[in-house]
Amino acid sequence: MYRLAAEKELTDEKLGQFLQQHTEESTFRYKRLLDAYMTDYPIFYEPPKPNWKPDNRIAVNFAKYIVDTMNGFFIGHPVKLSVDEGNDEVEKYVEFLDQYNDQDDNNAELSKICSIYGKGYEMYYVDEIGNIGITYLTPMDAFMIYDDSVLCRERYFVRLYRDADDVLHGSVSDDTKVRWFVQKGEIIWEKDDKIHGFDGVPATEYVENEEKMGIFEPVLTMIDAYNKAISEKANDVDYFADAYLKILGPKLEDDEVKHIRDDRIMNFEGAIDGAIPEVDFLQKPNGDTTQENLINRLERLIFQISMVANISDENFGTSSGIALKYKLHAMSNLEKTKERKFASGMNRRYRLIFSNPVSHTKGIKADDFVKVHPHFTPNFPANVLEESQIAGNLEGIVSKETQLGILSIVNNAKDEINKLEAESSERETDAVMRSMFGVNANGQ
Repeated sequence: MYRLAAEKELTDEKLGQFLQQHTEESTFRYKRLLDAYMTDYPIFYEPPKPNWKPDNRIAVNFAKYIVDTMNGFFIGHPVKLSVDEGNDEVEKYVEFLDQYNDQDDNNAELSKICSIYGKGYEMYYVDEIGNIGITYLTPMDAFMIYDDSVLCRERYFVRLYRDADDVLHGSVSDDTKVRWFVQKGEIIWEKDDKIHGFDGVPATEYVENEEKMGIFEPVLTMIDAYNKAISEKANDVDYFADAYLKILGPKLEDDEVKHIRDDRIMNFEGAIDGAIPEVDFLQKPNGDTTQENLINRLERLIFQISMVANISDENFGTSSGIALKYKLHAMSNLEKTKERKFASGMNRRYRLIFSNPVSHTKGIKADDFVKVHPHFTPNFPANVLEESQIAGNLEGIVSKETQLGILSIVNNAKDEINKLEAESSERETDAVMRSMFGVNANGQ
């Protein structure tokens, strides 16, 4: 974590230290995590074996599988935002922000970044046409500087990028303005800065967990071991396919060896000098059982320690109902932790956005952010029949909104209630019209 005492300003010297620290962290940690997700593993950089030995390099990308599976489970259903009743302007403005910034996709990408690196960033700005923009950044592109208090208040947000000449450019945002710099041996500041208008540092750090660890980071060494084991397994298969032919007894000429190799036929007439020819293949000791045990154990441990279910397992699809939820219990617990961290980040998102004068022109007050509530729906395999039975059993016990919220096929319980009320009103009108005039409300 990047810390700076509340009473100290960010000097060029201190910023340079932070930039060096970020470079080291990106090089030795974040790049390794990204490489794993992108199927770039150490197995590909092992010293080459002699030409006469098989040298397979196989990588099974558990890292990508774990991230994408968890991401689909956590945010496969987009985050739903509800606004307290009687706040139509706030609700419309939140819908506009989400549509304008394609926020469903932003949320999904930000969630994936957090799963890979353990944390990710969201930055806010006013765009060229005067609307508030939201974008996401990886920890390789930015970092947040906090004060040294127990509350870890945000003090500065630093965004970085390199141009075509590999020169480092960046911006530093505090709670009032944004400044830009270039690093060419020393930090050179641009003359102009800009007031950003947000009541605080205009960025949010989202975290996967309190420790800021990537979801596959604890099992990365096991993934490397798995790749090495399965590569050696492939080497053994090649070895046995190309085993040397052993012939004891006769001395074969070169043309005879070529004839055996090409026609795959051997024919010896009886004993040679009293000895019966012996023909078979040279084989090294078979370690197949040991290899298979290691590979299977590593695979089980990878999914067990990462707490992400192996939904591709052939036995997984045969489970249903409560048994399926038990299989997904560990991943569900992991999802709940991520959900709370993500909701915290979203709370800061709307607090900052609603503090900007651009939002005030839309009739939004700074404290309206407390009226926005995110709702997450884990992407469990849906059993609509079971859901409908549960919803039916809740009739008269809970509110209509809670009852309809049980159904995965209902995207917005409030909208569904409004539709039900409209249909009920229409049926009542039709009944009255038919009883009085013999026609329905449409005159038919």
